[in-house]
Amino acid sequence: MIETFRNPSKSIDERVEDLISRMTLSEKVAQMIQPAYSHLPKEEIIMWVNRGAGSLLHVLGDEAREMQSLALSTRLGIPLLFGIDAIHGHGLHRGATIFPSQLSLACSWDTELLYDVGRVTAREVAADGLHWTFSPVLCIGRDTRWGRVDETFGEDTYLVGELGTAIIKGYQGEDLAADDSILACAKHYIGYGEATGARDAYDTEMTFRKMREVFLPPFAKAVNAGCATFMTAYGSIDGTPFTASEKSLKTILKEELGFSGFVVTDWDNIGHLIDDQHAAENMREASYMAVRAGNDMMMVTVESYQAILSLAEEGVLDVSYLDDSVRRILGIKFRAGLFEKPEKIPNPSVFGCEAHQNINLRASRESLVLLENRNNTLPLSNSVSSIAVIGPLADDIRSQYGDWTYFSHPKPVEGIQASETNYTVLAGIKELADFLDISVTSHFGCDVTSSDTGYIEQAAEAASKCDVIVLVIGDVYEQFGEFKDRADLSLSGAQQELFDRLRKLDRPLITVFSASKPLCIPDISKKSDALIVMFNSGQYGGLAVAEAIFGKLNPSGKLPISFPYHEGQLPVYYNYLPGWHGNKYCDLPSEPLYVFGEGQSYSKFKYSEMCVNKNIADIDISVKITNTGNIAGKETAQLYYNDVISSVITPVKQLAAFKKVYLDAGESKVVTFKLEYSALSLITADEEYLIEPGEFVLMVGGDSRDDSLLKTSIFI
Repeated sequence: MIETFRNPSKSIDERVEDLISRMTLSEKVAQMIQPAYSHLPKEEIIMWVNRGAGSLLHVLGDEAREMQSLALSTRLGIPLLFGIDAIHGHGLHRGATIFPSQLSLACSWDTELLYDVGRVTAREVAADGLHWTFSPVLCIGRDTRWGRVDETFGEDTYLVGELGTAIIKGYQGEDLAADDSILACAKHYIGYGEATGARDAYDTEMTFRKMREVFLPPFAKAVNAGCATFMTAYGSIDGTPFTASEKSLKTILKEELGFSGFVVTDWDNIGHLIDDQHAAENMREASYMAVRAGNDMMMVTVESYQAILSLAEEGVLDVSYLDDSVRRILGIKFRAGLFEKPEKIPNPSVFGCEAHQNINLRASRESLVLLENRNNTLPLSNSVSSIAVIGPLADDIRSQYGDWTYFSHPKPVEGIQASETNYTVLAGIKELADFLDISVTSHFGCDVTSSDTGYIEQAAEAASKCDVIVLVIGDVYEQFGEFKDRADLSLSGAQQELFDRLRKLDRPLITVFSASKPLCIPDISKKSDALIVMFNSGQYGGLAVAEAIFGKLNPSGKLPISFPYHEGQLPVYYNYLPGWHGNKYCDLPSEPLYVFGEGQSYSKFKYSEMCVNKNIADIDISVKITNTGNIAGKETAQLYYNDVISSVITPVKQLAAFKKVYLDAGESKVVTFKLEYSALSLITADEEYLIEPGEFVLMVGGDSRDDSLLKTSIFI
């Protein structure tokens, strides 16, 4: 008779309970271990598979299929989960579609696009035989000194939650068991990006009330979206490491929010408890803390296996903790259909296919942000006959790709052919200029990390012979990512000197800011004739920039994060709390250089006729938007609110909704938002959710600046 756990006609709960009842203690503990294929000898990996490891990290293609075959031949034949860092596309695979970074994608403010990006990534990851991506990052990027800001969706909890939900649904599709679906992983739970001084993995100095108000909402949305897994953060809350925080993981995530998937630690979080945070004396103590807190799978910390097993055998750690973790892991494996189809079907033809690249190009176009366009410098006029493309990043595809690609993490994918579809800014301009019979001259000018100015005069000489200058500056991979927090956010190397020299030429100067995150560029902002921002823009970023310069693309991106004038001004997020005496530093403006939600277009949009209607369960807010320009364009309308008087200090404004609308030249549309009253709730000092009666100001406009917003008050 077939065992219940092998019978697909039985419920998942029945199958899970039957399988757990058949497992030995050592098999249960093994399911909680995730060795890293790329960091251990193959013989040791095979040993872990034979022992019954629950997952393997960073193994691709035929090697994954070999390991799965071994897992299926063990006593119970429990299939492995294969996890990979497919952060903005399956970027560790050289032939895959590589999208713009999360921060770049967030500039689109487009949930449909994020869903499509998730779908493409899922198809390509699944086609490589893998089941699980460690994405999306739902951390809030509120201090741009942090090295991993590029991996976030920006500074706002609402925007992060909406975009994160969309890409999760894209990854997981309609059915986790589908051939083209993969598991999503919401990370890093929780407050990882709020580390004091933007020091990666450091203490957050965050309260649980503040956690619930700012950092929890995106993760709550991820739970509601059915996200299969969560990843624990490094760092700590009120001195307690997140890895050991039972209140965060068990009480809030699993019990209050009802998360039914499983929690995986980040890379060696358990070792971090010992070696870095000094919260545990040894592996035994650290493993005890981690399991009791609610971590279900231990990424790469294979030493925890023996520690957990011994603790359980001795009765120090109740077996019920292990059963809960294994129940969650097996539940996801059954939901993903692994017991019926343990291997995703290999399909090399999908990697970088035309349909996927079309979505990729759309992502680069929608993510482009125009911040300055003095005297309508852009798009270029038909009289331009020559262009100089200058700068260290004008032809640097590696920096354009950003983090988590085969450039930065090459080990798992050696030998696979890289995609030939890449557009740097220089390549994009050359391609379009060729059709327009415009000549293109180029020079790198200087280095991003060296102060050598020896080539600047050569660059200026080349630029002086052209009608227009396009300067591409920013940062490079050596300056962002894990372990690369920055104290100085000014332009590095000789980039400022290069800009100053080119500015002295009597030529229109278009600056393209190609970087991982906002840097401090007030002089560039003030003196550029046009300024385009493309955060790590993937394969098509350069083509999108060229299209915008030549008028084939009308930019529509909006900043998901603010630009500071100076790093000493940080943090400068828009939804700050009131109460600062003077509301500014004595030597800097009160506002950021560029604010959250800001972004220009070749069209002009006028907001008018704001109306508010209160219903029993919600509020309807409408506004008329008119394209007063002479070309069609897209505008992202943003709804904010402020709780005027509250028992706890609340932000000066908070994003509550947004909608992207397409308008022909001269066209008007009425955009309507439906706001539930619960969106206006605050978190009390006792961590309770409460809508306090009183006045609320509702604001609608094209960005978060006060003078950009129509306002009206309501009373609840």
